[in-house]
Amino acid sequence: MNKLRAASVQFNHKHGDKSHNLRRITEFAETAAENQVDLLVFPEMCITGYWGVRKMGRAEIEALSEPIPAGPSSQALLALAEKHGITIGAGLIERDDEGNLYNAYAVAMPDGRVAVHRKLHTFISEHMKSGDSYTVFDIPQGARVGILICYDVNIIENVRITALQGAEILLAPHQTGGCVNPSPRCMGAIDPQLWENRRADPEAIEAEFRGPKGREWLMRWLPSRAHDNGMFVIFSNGVGRDDDEVRTGNAMILDPYGDVLAETWKADDAMVMADLDPHVLDKCTGARWMATRRPDLYGPLAEFTGREQDTRAVRFDFDADNV
Repeated sequence: MNKLRAASVQFNHKHGDKSHNLRRITEFAETAAENQVDLLVFPEMCITGYWGVRKMGRAEIEALSEPIPAGPSSQALLALAEKHGITIGAGLIERDDEGNLYNAYAVAMPDGRVAVHRKLHTFISEHMKSGDSYTVFDIPQGARVGILICYDVNIIENVRITALQGAEILLAPHQTGGCVNPSPRCMGAIDPQLWENRRADPEAIEAEFRGPKGREWLMRWLPSRAHDNGMFVIFSNGVGRDDDEVRTGNAMILDPYGDVLAETWKADDAMVMADLDPHVLDKCTGARWMATRRPDLYGPLAEFTGREQDTRAVRFDFDADNV
């Protein structure tokens, strides 16, 4: 891996307004170029919108969706990547040649390539499918990169397999924080009025972003994904109103020891940057632990236990038989 400068963005997308969202992406890309950024990471489904999709019918979702890389949003990302010499990732709804719909993340590279990850644990809509493969690739700036989208990162096996495929940097785009959740000590709703009143009282909303509905929840598990697998992790998230919920931002870049290199809890659109030093990968804890794995013992990890459920059933606390 070469030394490179990474940036993570949080921004408040407008649901269904791809033109607005791509303008914000363009503006951030210009700022990133001014700061010599090599790798720029935007949130999950930030081009098309996220939480409102759960209320949409299939025809409405299809109207928002695009093929990748032929669609206009992918082409816009490619144009920005070529113009600025930056590798740029952003999320949207993908429509494949058979008409299947996916929560996808496209990474456009200055050399004209596009890597695509389809979320492995999609729950936002019954009309959207989950992906079935991992996504690890080399970027022109000289690093091996993997992608996992939001819920994907919660499953430790996904992160480990991505690391085993050689990823040195994990892109972790999210739309999270401030969520109503079936786990009683996991996140929780934020009063939307705190966001609407953020200019007059920024401390109130930022306290929520730093607390158990935002940063405190992330710090329970996110650093371990970097530390245990010996990878840099770039966490990008939505911020502010997303339909009836409030995303907590907390854009963050972590090193392979799980230490935070850069972060924000600002209640606004923001970008954080950090220089990723490849020497930190040498003999880091996760790399040493992975080198002493005993694959002969791990067969049960790939066996069904009978307790598995559809992601939608678990996320929304439904009866799996009714999903």
